[in-house]
Amino acid sequence: MTEETKKKEHDEKHLEKLTIKELREIAMEIPHAEAIHDMKKEEIIAFIKEARGIKDETPIKKKKKTGKINMTKPELKAKISELKGLRLQAIEEKDSKKTILLRHKVSRLKKKSRRIA
Repeated sequence: MTEETKKKEHDEKHLEKLTIKELREIAMEIPHAEAIHDMKKEEIIAFIKEARGIKDETPIKKKKKTGKINMTKPELKAKISELKGLRLQAIEEKDSKKTILLRHKVSRLKKKSRRIA
């Protein structure tokens, strides 16, 4: 087989595994009306498959994260102070597992509060 036919077979089978740069190079060879560089990876893959006439058997869809109930910053701070109090109690009781767990919860809530700000 020639190098080009190997490359085409490889591309058709493993488009999802290629990097965005490699996909853009392939898409640049195809005549197009849209800007390739503005497309996301999934869009470029769909564009290449459509141009080559490849039927997409199983479209890959990323699962959207189902977010938890968002708290406001004052609610987060109240929860943090509550957990800190519980942590102090755990320290007095010498419950190291509970202390570590509460410390991690406080840390996560602090990170959330920084993201909200």
